[in-house]
Amino acid sequence: MKLVELSHRERELNNKLIRFGLVGLGNIGRVHVRNLSAGKVRGGCLTAVCSRRPPSIELPDDVRVFDDVDAMLDSGEVDAVIVATPHFSHREIGEKVLGRGLHLMMEKPLTATKQDAERLLAIPLQDGQQFGVMMNLRVRPQVQRIKGLLDGGQLGEIQRLQWTITNWFRSEAYYASSEWRATWKGEGGGVLINQALHNLDLLQWFCGMPKSLRAFCHFGNDHDIEVEDRVTSCLEFPNGASGVFSTSTGEAPGVNRLEIAGTKGLIVLEADTLTVHRNEVDSREYSASTDNAFGTPEATQEAFPAGEENPSHSGVLSNFADAIKGKAALLTDAREGLKSVELANAMVYSAWTSSEINLPLDSAAYESALNEKIATSPARARTIREATIDMKKSYS
Repeated sequence: MKLVELSHRERELNNKLIRFGLVGLGNIGRVHVRNLSAGKVRGGCLTAVCSRRPPSIELPDDVRVFDDVDAMLDSGEVDAVIVATPHFSHREIGEKVLGRGLHLMMEKPLTATKQDAERLLAIPLQDGQQFGVMMNLRVRPQVQRIKGLLDGGQLGEIQRLQWTITNWFRSEAYYASSEWRATWKGEGGGVLINQALHNLDLLQWFCGMPKSLRAFCHFGNDHDIEVEDRVTSCLEFPNGASGVFSTSTGEAPGVNRLEIAGTKGLIVLEADTLTVHRNEVDSREYSASTDNAFGTPEATQEAFPAGEENPSHSGVLSNFADAIKGKAALLTDAREGLKSVELANAMVYSAWTSSEINLPLDSAAYESALNEKIATSPARARTIREATIDMKKSYS
């Protein structure tokens, strides 16, 4: 076997730790601080943070604190930047990071609107520059297993997708913890652009983008908010497959059940247990060849229970550091982040217009409609109060 000689620069890059800077020390920002400080991110370390307020979390002594984004980006202290700020700031900060040739990991959503995502993605990257988005459900072991089954053709042609994901419960205390939450102006939407965006990402990662959808959204149905907190959407895919996607932040205990049916079998994921049903004969082949009017293909069943560790956010950042070093392909490329934003925007737009939306979404039309919502949103009295924060349940 011929050995490949690494250049001095390649050896140096492989051995060094990627220096991460973090913008934003809210709920998810503090998660990144803990993961990086505890050494959970392979090949990376935290060297700087930027926050408008004094940090409320203990930082390692060698981490520099900035109150100005530009100062941190120009400090020479960071190789890569995680942006964990409110949604509408993502585009502006992202442009600054990319413009300086630094690597960028954007917390979800990539941006609040498809049009802003298109603007951000239009910025040309330098050689080797990485731009990712924090879609951390992609590293869950069961999710990886489903992706492998689908990519390997083990379900045949997809016929139906159904995802009921209503265990994103959020209390009034959650919405009252920040001024920007659950407002058109501050967040750009509700359950779709915030919590269930993860599921929309997996939906399209598994099955591709639908060609059209019709969504029914309830705005402030279960909470004192103006944005959507309950959604049901019907999807049509280019190959004729259909789908139903339902989500909510007001239902308890809620359900998280994913079904993907194909001509060769069925996948069911519920309570982190994956059940795979495999037809011995493709259902269409069986239908065309059998003489049994009420027959069905014989099938086997295999269960994959929960139990493997979920690397979550630190897993995405470890892959990001490996991609920067040229050791791995980027699992959560920013261009993938546009797709979940487009689905979220399209569902809200469908509800606003009471119509079926063909994809790709007219991003300018949606942004215009959103700006109208922001401009006409009535003043709302909201008492901001401290809330108990435990985000572990949010990763399930």
